[in-house]
Amino acid sequence: MTGIASTAPGRTGKALRLPAGPAVIVIGGVLALVLVGALHLGHGRSGVGLPELLGLLVGGDDPEARSVLLGGRLPRTLAGLVAGAALALSGCLLQSSVRNPLASPDTLGVTAGAYLAVAVSAITGFSLGDLPRGGVAFAGGLLAAGLVHTVAGGSRGRPAHLVLAGVSVTLALSSVTAVLVVLFQEETGAVFFWGHGSLAVADSGRSLTVLPLLAAGLVGGLLLARTLDILGTGDETARGLGVNVGRTRLTAVVLSVLLAALAVSVTGPIGFIGLAAPHLVRMAGVRKHAALLPAAALWGATLLLAADLLARVTSPTGNEVAAGVVTALFGAPLFLWLARRLPAEPAAPGTVMPGRRGRRLPYPPLLAAGAALVCLLLAGGLVLGDIAVPPGELPRLLMGGGDGLLRAVVLEYRLPRLLVAALAGALLAVAGGVVQTVSRNPLADLTVMGVSGGAGFGAALVLVALPSVPYAMLPVAALLGGTAAFALTYGLARRKGSVAPERLVLVGIGTFALTTAATNYLVVGARFQVAQALTWLSGSTYARDTTDLSVLAGAAVVGVPLLLLSFRRLDLLALGEDTPRTLGLPLERTRLAVLVLAVALAACAVAVVGTVAFVGLVAPHAARMLTGSRAHRLLPTSALLGAALMVAADTVGRTLIAPAEIPSGLLAALIGTPYFVWQLRRGHRTG
Repeated sequence: MTGIASTAPGRTGKALRLPAGPAVIVIGGVLALVLVGALHLGHGRSGVGLPELLGLLVGGDDPEARSVLLGGRLPRTLAGLVAGAALALSGCLLQSSVRNPLASPDTLGVTAGAYLAVAVSAITGFSLGDLPRGGVAFAGGLLAAGLVHTVAGGSRGRPAHLVLAGVSVTLALSSVTAVLVVLFQEETGAVFFWGHGSLAVADSGRSLTVLPLLAAGLVGGLLLARTLDILGTGDETARGLGVNVGRTRLTAVVLSVLLAALAVSVTGPIGFIGLAAPHLVRMAGVRKHAALLPAAALWGATLLLAADLLARVTSPTGNEVAAGVVTALFGAPLFLWLARRLPAEPAAPGTVMPGRRGRRLPYPPLLAAGAALVCLLLAGGLVLGDIAVPPGELPRLLMGGGDGLLRAVVLEYRLPRLLVAALAGALLAVAGGVVQTVSRNPLADLTVMGVSGGAGFGAALVLVALPSVPYAMLPVAALLGGTAAFALTYGLARRKGSVAPERLVLVGIGTFALTTAATNYLVVGARFQVAQALTWLSGSTYARDTTDLSVLAGAAVVGVPLLLLSFRRLDLLALGEDTPRTLGLPLERTRLAVLVLAVALAACAVAVVGTVAFVGLVAPHAARMLTGSRAHRLLPTSALLGAALMVAADTVGRTLIAPAEIPSGLLAALIGTPYFVWQLRRGHRTG
């Protein structure tokens, strides 16, 4: 991954260093690990505490304490120690090799690839035993890293593109994994919980098996230590001192992927340990890799054990909360801080995605074709399903005649949810088109910018914490959550009076990670069924009825006239900063007004169907390629394409494994994320 980044890790903007040295950090890591490890061993529900366990060390023979220690506590602590150290070493090697402060196994897609590979092996029965499981995870992580490298532009990619590529690949692979979990629930077993990164499924044998490999990984990193120190001075300097830069990077990345795969095979994918631990050590003033690597391993193990302990102590209902959820809650703010400090250039005027080259398609026939496509997909959704409806009977059933059972299936079950899917897709697409136009950022999307995650958190907070609140408050809570998330993203991305497009998206990714982790904490910690939690978090139209339809219809009735009034202003905002001011447009006030409208439309959709990724990215881009960037053409076409995408996803998800269902949000993400990957690659080639 030669030259992917030019920013040394730990040097985003003005460096922050604490007064400490390598010896202090290493000794402090040992002491912290011993303390947290003891607390971790002593906590549990069995009534056996640390004094009883210490009694075993001095010759005691309490059968219950011994059973608790060997049967649950020790395997869990050992898994946290191994996985935390492996993730920290992996993140440290990645950050140093690609010289990107935001690099870690989870932000670059490595853990998602390893997790998908393990899920596939569980379904196929390919992996038998601990070492083969780690090998499968390593292969998946390595393939994901290669894909991220390719999407980011290879050796010429920028730091922001590397992280954006990693996030897009992570979302794509996570969507595939979630679909497999839904399709093969028996084979995957507890993969949903394990997929959030949990020590509850720890096994001593597996941890002990990978422990020698962890030690070998540490030794390998130490052998690279001096070379990585030189690499940190810059590629040209390193080459001048005789370092083979390409080989060093490749070796460090492969070693990093191996360590991440070991962690995934033990605990599942756990985020942000590989980001936080190396930065914590670097902020303490440790720069030389001979001390940085072991210190990061110690603090990584400490952080993971502390997160698991905190997850068990603070669970809102006493249910088991995965440690990975807690690490994301505390790691996402660090990502936000680093993303805000990452140097980036402001957007140049007109940097929206270019429209169709050459002659555009005639707009009225195109609009009619889009409407016909939506109607055709709606008709297909009405006749397809576990109960087949003859196409010739559909008009009679819609008019209230025909067979009673089929009429009930069409009018009371399928039609409302299909209309909900269509309206939700349209609202998300229009909101995405507005955000891309206003920000002049071809990568902007309400999911990537954190708005969908914030809206989902607001809705989940009402569902979990305030179940007696009327249903009508759900869109209000989603609107408040989405608005707060957008305010956080926009505020943190704004520096020196301007908002750089890449920084806006990177900060939005951090906001999305933070709000998604908070939502996972509420939903997994509450007494939700696993299938219900996965369905809602993935975005679904299951069991949606006329009440949900009325919420979306109300949002459309209020929002459409406001959008019609905003078309000219949106066209002016797309021209940059100077032209709108010259023409007398109050720039900041107008920009804020249309963005709030977009957030409100998206929040209403999320409140009804949950978090759906990338509909707001794919539909506006496809519409822009067909019609150009003028708002009066772009937004209606985007609405039709978004509606078509969601209706198709709902129909396929409902019929593919009938009577079971695949959440439509997962299928929409499967379609949308590859488009995002392609757009990143295309943008790099043309940029």
